[in-house]
Amino acid sequence: MEESKIQSFDEETQKLLKSALKEPNKVDLEILSKAIVDKSMKDIFICKDAGPVCYAIVQTEAKQCNTSVFRRKLLTRLQQEFSAREETRKRSIQEWVCVVTFICNIFDYLKVNNEPMVALVDPIYDCLFRLARPDALLNDEEVNCLVVQLHRVGEQLERMNSQRMDELFYLLRDGFLLQESLSSMTRLQLLEILEFRASGWTLTDTAQHYYYSEVVD
Repeated sequence: MEESKIQSFDEETQKLLKSALKEPNKVDLEILSKAIVDKSMKDIFICKDAGPVCYAIVQTEAKQCNTSVFRRKLLTRLQQEFSAREETRKRSIQEWVCVVTFICNIFDYLKVNNEPMVALVDPIYDCLFRLARPDALLNDEEVNCLVVQLHRVGEQLERMNSQRMDELFYLLRDGFLLQESLSSMTRLQLLEILEFRASGWTLTDTAQHYYYSEVVD
């Protein structure tokens, strides 16, 4: 794992991480999981590094100790963050976006027998449905989070539950067609993600040039 991903964290957490990656049985993995989540909830850049960091710890613990304490403690904490999501959103959109980003990042990186963790599928869908509501579509941070996470884990989620993905995209289509107060950037992002899924979770070179040159312009 890249050293730079560990360096995103504060000095005390870095020490814990380095110890856990050498001798996980000598580290309090509950304290470590709490520290990773706490820092990630405050910083979107740490959120993005959390997936590979957590994956490395899970792998090291499994190899050296044949246990999964860290993963269990991490999932317990994620359940708490998920349960408090509406309060978090009311308090801080930035923290709410970090919650969604973190959960999706963990889903993307941490696998069980090379398969995504089923326990995270419905919570992630619930978060994405919240981001697709009319009030959230008026917030640029939330729209950007929704689109980024669908690019990241949309295809995996659809394989796990295609019916909920259909329902989510009905909402997004309705938002695009019926919600007149959306910004032009939000319309562009929604159109792009609708086309992205319709094309089998990929974009043609022409479509990519169209959407991303528009964003740059």
